[in-house]
Amino acid sequence: MPSAVATLRHLATRPERSASIDPAQLRLGEAIQLLLQAGYALPVGADFSARSLQSLIDGLCELSSRDALTGLANRRTFELALEREIDRVARAGEPALMLMIDIDHFKSVNDTHGHAAGDLVLKAVARTLVDCVRPMDTVARFGGEEFAVVLPNCPPAFGAAVAERLREGVHGTPVEVGTQLMLQVTISVGGAFAPQWVRSSAPLWVERADQQLYQAKADGRNRACLEHPLVSNVSAEEKALLFSSSQFEDPE
Repeated sequence: MPSAVATLRHLATRPERSASIDPAQLRLGEAIQLLLQAGYALPVGADFSARSLQSLIDGLCELSSRDALTGLANRRTFELALEREIDRVARAGEPALMLMIDIDHFKSVNDTHGHAAGDLVLKAVARTLVDCVRPMDTVARFGGEEFAVVLPNCPPAFGAAVAERLREGVHGTPVEVGTQLMLQVTISVGGAFAPQWVRSSAPLWVERADQQLYQAKADGRNRACLEHPLVSNVSAEEKALLFSSSQFEDPE
């Protein structure tokens, strides 16, 4: 039995047959309600035209790729971006930097001022991070009060400056959580470069950046620590991926 997505695609290419499809079977009403609740304006009418169905599909794809609170890329989207960069680094040797970012003492914000204030802090930090990087960079909410950024084509010479710009940007942007209350927020940043010409993996890259984040916290928070690319160790797993015979043998 075809999936709802397959049926929608079929309708988009053959709109003249859409009248024979029962919309209730596709749960289109629920999809439209979700998108309208998220603020999407959809030209969906009773005719289920190709344009309307394509707009619905585009909206669902966008909704599924974003964090609901901050509007940033969600973790699923970020992991896809990591895989693309890992492939680029392995094939072309282009430098790429990943930053893991944690809001310092975020629990105390929720405990002292409430979760509504915590949400305001999360959204403010998200806006600042986006303002401090390039359009080509991917900023994501990784989970809770933790964010992540992947920066393609970021040479090691610029890595520390980028991380410091993010830290200073957040530190220099107090968050208004009430009519007479401004919170001074800081972040800790950990960064790691993907090993060039080596096919690494997303978990290994995240682990390296996380180690630097833990170091930044151990050193007192409100600071950035980056792994030096010249001393990055290639793990046994990465060596296995690099020298796997399947990568070099011609297909039979």
